[in-house]
Formats: sequence, C-alpha cells, structure tokens
Amino acid sequence: MEKKVKALSHLYVTVFLSGFASFIVVPAITDVTMSALCPGTDECSLAIYLSGFQQAVIGVGTALMMPLIGNLSDQYGRKSLLTLPMTLSIIPFAVLACSTTTNYFYAYYTLRTLTAMISEGSINCLALAYLADNISDTQRASAFGILAGISSGAFVFATLTARFLSAGSTFQVATFVSMLAVVYMRIFLEESIPDRNDGMTQPILKETEGVIQKDGNVDTRKMPVFKTIPSLKDIIGLIKSSPSFSQAAIVAFFHSLAEGGMICSIMYYLKARFHFNKNQFADLMLIAGIISTVSQLFIMPLLVSPIGDGRLLSIGLLVSCLN
Repeated sequence: MEKKVKALSHLYVTVFLSGFASFIVVPAITDVTMSALCPGTDECSLAIYLSGFQQAVIGVGTALMMPLIGNLSDQYGRKSLLTLPMTLSIIPFAVLACSTTTNYFYAYYTLRTLTAMISEGSINCLALAYLADNISDTQRASAFGILAGISSGAFVFATLTARFLSAGSTFQVATFVSMLAVVYMRIFLEESIPDRNDGMTQPILKETEGVIQKDGNVDTRKMPVFKTIPSLKDIIGLIKSSPSFSQAAIVAFFHSLAEGGMICSIMYYLKARFHFNKNQFADLMLIAGIISTVSQLFIMPLLVSPIGDGRLLSIGLLVSCLN
C-alpha cells in the first residue's frame, strides 16, 4: 500500500509539472498571436480563424490517436507511453522560446498542431489510467478528483507565475519545466501495466488469436503490434457493447464541442472588446483556477459518496451550462 502511495505521489508531481508548463503560456499566447499576425491592433479575424482551424485539426487527430495510445499503454505500460506526448509537447514551446516573431509563430503553429494530436489530452488520460491501475474501483472517483485538483493547482500557480513574466519568458520557463517533467517522470515514476486478471480490464482487442495449423492444432501466438491497434470498427463495437461507455462518450463529445468553441474565441473577444492584455488574462484565469482547485480538491471528494458519481456529473454539467 505504501509503495502504491509513493508511486502515485510521483504521478501527481509529474502531472503538476506537465500542467504547469502547458498552462503558463495560456495568458501570453493571445498577445503573441496578435502581435505576430495583426501587429498594432486589438482585433484580428485571422487569429480566430487559425485558432479554430487548429482546434478542429487537433480534435480529429486526437480522436484517431487516443485509442491507439491507450491500447499500446495496456501492452507496454503507462510510463512508456507517457514519455512520447510529454516529449513532443516540449518542441512548440522551444520554438517560441527562441523568438516570438511572425516566422517563429508560424513554425510554432504548425508544430503545435501536429504534436498536439498526440499530446493533447493523452497525458491526462494516461495519468487517469495509471491511477485506475493502482486504486480500487471504490476509491477511483475521489482519486480522479484529487488528480483534477492537482491539475487545477498547476493552472493557478502557472497563471500566477505568468502574471510576473514577459510573454517571451513564459515560453522559456514552459520549455524548461516541460523538460524537467520528462526527466522526473523517467527517473522516479514506476512502470504500470494493467492487471490482466482484473475483471474491470477489458481490452478492445484480444492479444492472441487462434491460428489453425496444417496438423489441425490451434497455435495461439501473440498478434503483431500493428494488428493490436484498434480500428474504427473496433471502437464502434466497444461503444455499442457498453451503454454506460456510449453515454459517457456522448456527454464528453457535446461538452468538449461547447468548451472548444468558447476557448477558441473568448480570449480574442476580451482582447477586442475590453482591450485585455496578458496580465488581465492572467488575473481572470487566476480567479477561475482558484475556485476550480478548491472545488476539485476538497468539495468533489466529499460529495462523491453522499450523492454519487452520476449526480455529481449532472451538477458539473449544469454549472458549465450556466457558464
């Protein structure tokens, strides 16, 4: 038990560092984008179009890559697969750490679009899978809430730090912390492979398939890696086979659809309408981050047992609608 707690503490540190690196650039990216695409103005339709296009491409790429990453992590371990997205996420930050001029911005935009197809969301999903491997099913909701609270805490500290840094410096700090997160994860985090005997573990594809030999015997050989990659048909079959999973997927889709649209436009709207700058973005996000951290670290774990997961999800969706 003590060994698992120690392993989870290293996971929490990894998630915090990775989240810090991702969030610290958020208040500055609007100003950097505007100065690169439409210098000297507070309105830039090109920036909104490019952000929307990037979000759409990343979303499609993520939908294709996430099942692959998840399935490979079932075979080769969570730590091994965490290394890929965490390493890729360093590259775009490093580009803008060198310069925030127009040419460097377009290089960042291209690399960010490509790397985010793998890194966007996969770090969080693999972290949740790592938790699920090491926590009993009765404690998972609370553990997931704690992990979400740690991510929110990283958001708060990153936003507060960005408040006192220049736009260019935020990307330099993000690059350093991203590299630190990878090094820490590789050194301290233990590998975790899901228990094949766990009744709650249900892989999309079986690892072995029967092959009829000439002598009539069945040879159960391990399938090659490319044959264990889930296809679209496999994913659709998984959704159809589990009503709970299909309902959760539908809820997540529409919630992400609304949230993605707001994220693409809200900061540019505030920039054009109220002439917000990096520091004002940071102040606004700091308030939201503190409320989110308190809610997810302290309130959510207390409410899981009395009201249940379903009602807690309904409350969260209701608050999102009000927002």
